[in-house]
Amino acid sequence: MKVALLSPIAWRTPPRHYGPWERVVSLLTEGLVKKGIDVTLFATGDSMTAGHLEYVCPYPYEENPGLDPKVWEALHISHCFELAGQFDLIHNHYDFLPLCFSRLVDTPVVTTIHGFSSPKIVPVYQKYNRGNSHYVSISEADRHPDLHYLATVYHGIDLQEFTFRPLPDDYLLYFGRIHQDKGTAEAIEIARRCAMKLYIAGVIQDKHYFNRRVAPYIDNQQVFYLGSLGPDKRDELMGGALALLHPIHFKEPFGLSVIESMACGTPVIAFNRGSMPEVVKHGYSGYLVQNVEEACQAIKEVKRLSRQECRRWVKEHFSQERMVNDYLAVYEQVLREKDGEGSQVAAFS
Repeated sequence: MKVALLSPIAWRTPPRHYGPWERVVSLLTEGLVKKGIDVTLFATGDSMTAGHLEYVCPYPYEENPGLDPKVWEALHISHCFELAGQFDLIHNHYDFLPLCFSRLVDTPVVTTIHGFSSPKIVPVYQKYNRGNSHYVSISEADRHPDLHYLATVYHGIDLQEFTFRPLPDDYLLYFGRIHQDKGTAEAIEIARRCAMKLYIAGVIQDKHYFNRRVAPYIDNQQVFYLGSLGPDKRDELMGGALALLHPIHFKEPFGLSVIESMACGTPVIAFNRGSMPEVVKHGYSGYLVQNVEEACQAIKEVKRLSRQECRRWVKEHFSQERMVNDYLAVYEQVLREKDGEGSQVAAFS
């Protein structure tokens, strides 16, 4: 089986710090290679993989202001589809735009839909629904009612990258992009009400929100902002936290930081929206709450949760191995269907 994996080029694959889609593509790529699959990764030129690397964009455009994102994503995506004949299957992780190329090639295209940034992009998915395109959701909660999905495949992580910490320190953690949707301000409010230290780590996606709702409370005594952290610092910070605060205000498609935290043994206190009921087992690996008040009450209870069971929950449901096997099953189903269509065409010709 020869598979092309089309990764975004906003960040390196794997990312140096932030880049959730790129991180998932990297884990999938390396897992497939270990299973003997012939994988070509389409990513930035500085990306790292045990598979074959194809690129036209030398560096991530988020790290290089001189690169025009529209120009390089056009070159990047078209490069993959110009080589489509070399592969049995293209696995698209670059949102909706590659779908516009899918009917120009005979190679089946599997698209993992990592979420809908806006309802305005749905018409593209509707146009290319079925046929040569096959959609995979990353949670049941993120499925669009007008689309046909081949499967739901939850993200997986490499547990070896996350150190289990049986005894936490006395602080709370917010780990994610700084944006109103992610509830950074609510995390601060929860920590202040509970009189606990809060460490904030993540890229500033909304500078106005950061300046207005977050920065005024950063005093480096109770509330700390650490910037966007790489794997080593992430592991240390997550493992030491009493709990990860995830007070989201949108229907989050998945939430990588949530399973990363639980892999370290750290429970999650999340607002009960989107995929959270699928990712967090209430009363077992964390608590699902409705508001700040309930989150504060959950912090009083969080020490009762077993940190070992938090890690076990991730190991059983969100491992890299499970994700890779699930996608292999998808690939095999797509290729069987393609072979079946070919046989029918031959029979009627």
